[in-house]
Amino acid sequence: MAAEKIILLGVNHKTTPVEVREKIALSDGYERPLTALKGMKGLKEHYLLSTCNRVEFLLVAEDDAPIEDEIIRFLFGEELSREECLKYLYLHEGQEAVHHLFMVAASLDSMVVGEAQILGQLKEAYRFASQFSTTGPLLNKVLHKSFTVAKRVRTETGIGSSAVSISYAAVQLAKKIFGDLKGKNVLLVGAGEMAELAAEHLVGQGVSSVVVANRTLSRAVDLAKRFRGKAVSIDELVSQLEQVDIIISSTGATDIILHRDQVKSVMRARMNKPLFFIDIAVPRDLDPELNELENVYLYDIDDLSSVVEMNKSERDKEAVKASRIVDEETLKFDRYFQSLAVTPTIQDLRRRMDEISKFELEKTLGKLASLSDKDVQHLRKMLSAINAKVLHNPLVYLKSDSCSGRDNSDQKVSTVRELFGLGSDSSES
Repeated sequence: MAAEKIILLGVNHKTTPVEVREKIALSDGYERPLTALKGMKGLKEHYLLSTCNRVEFLLVAEDDAPIEDEIIRFLFGEELSREECLKYLYLHEGQEAVHHLFMVAASLDSMVVGEAQILGQLKEAYRFASQFSTTGPLLNKVLHKSFTVAKRVRTETGIGSSAVSISYAAVQLAKKIFGDLKGKNVLLVGAGEMAELAAEHLVGQGVSSVVVANRTLSRAVDLAKRFRGKAVSIDELVSQLEQVDIIISSTGATDIILHRDQVKSVMRARMNKPLFFIDIAVPRDLDPELNELENVYLYDIDDLSSVVEMNKSERDKEAVKASRIVDEETLKFDRYFQSLAVTPTIQDLRRRMDEISKFELEKTLGKLASLSDKDVQHLRKMLSAINAKVLHNPLVYLKSDSCSGRDNSDQKVSTVRELFGLGSDSSES
């Protein structure tokens, strides 16, 4: 059996500018690239991960197959020279390839460390690879292991527990004030991207309704439709405060759009129920003096940024623990992978001893025709015991780190094969 190697080759947000990444983005899906690589000489298994931030090929190839250049051409086409491609590309082999995959699965290589989306993207890519039958025993093993590593990182560390985006930090603060957000009503003022993202997070937490107030009513209608809410005119802003609990403001106004006295009068109508304001606009939309009112909580972009920075620091500490887990699991998998190299020799050695025993037993039985079935059984058991004892030390040696590791392992396995005559298919005669 030809020796195999694991290769990981790709580009991501760290190595390659977006203008290059967008040229190689596989927008037409997985089927074409996965099926196009089938039949490539020396390529035994392949898997592709394509996201907005990375395109990576994970491959199993024959050890002496020079497939890297073909994959690079496939990835970049003919637009860039090989030298230019290598500027953007990373190429890992063996243990380094497995380590990189585990880092990606654990979201330690993501633009936002700890984000959960990448694991779903890995699993989706694996479903396509399985559908088109491009993975085999080795990639199936390493990919399933990557999912396990990601789960272990999530379970044993707090890497995903801290908000590291402005929009999610807003939601985290809202939960501190209200506890459970189910049944709460949200008012979006303006249609800024961060406000929209915050609303998405809030809807995910089970808020009851979303109202959108915007100067351009058509834009408010479109955005409200996304959240199954309702659209109102910006002139209705103050009256809407009576029915909502959380207000996210992100307009392009140059002056304050909501003043302390306006909210004070609303609080009387609300029977002083808490109001939570998130001002994501720059310059600010909301009067800073709102914080002086009882049961009114106002956070601006600087407050949210402070939460994000504090949480990034916490997440970085958790990333150290997560990296240790990835290192451990990489070493475990590498030991397993290295052990695969000696498996054929172990199988050949056992087969060889069985052939010799069987040949010699049949030759002996031909001269001892008077033996009973019970005697023959005793002879077979005796030969099996002899085989086990003869093979014990060679098998222990082959399974040891000395042979399944990286230092001169090929030489040591070759020596065992030569000593026991495993270099050919010849049998005793």
